[in-house]
Amino acid sequence: MEKVVFIDPETKENIEFFVVEETQVNGMRYLFVTEEEEDDCDAYILKEVGAEDEEVVYEMVENDTELAAVGKIFAELIEDADIEY
Repeated sequence: MEKVVFIDPETKENIEFFVVEETQVNGMRYLFVTEEEEDDCDAYILKEVGAEDEEVVYEMVENDTELAAVGKIFAELIEDADIEY
């Protein structure tokens, strides 16, 4: 499973996530990521917001409407996931 490194904008701490699925909606790329490779754990939806020095920049989706819409798509793509908001 592919890993991505997310830098927390508040703490500047590097956090590694496992990419479970990715999709595009209205030209925007989204990743469904988890903290652990297996088992039940917290998951997040990241949105591509640009690129800096050959690295892609993502931010966590926090808008409730956007999160619900993209979350429904990921729920359909990931058959065995029990996604709760």
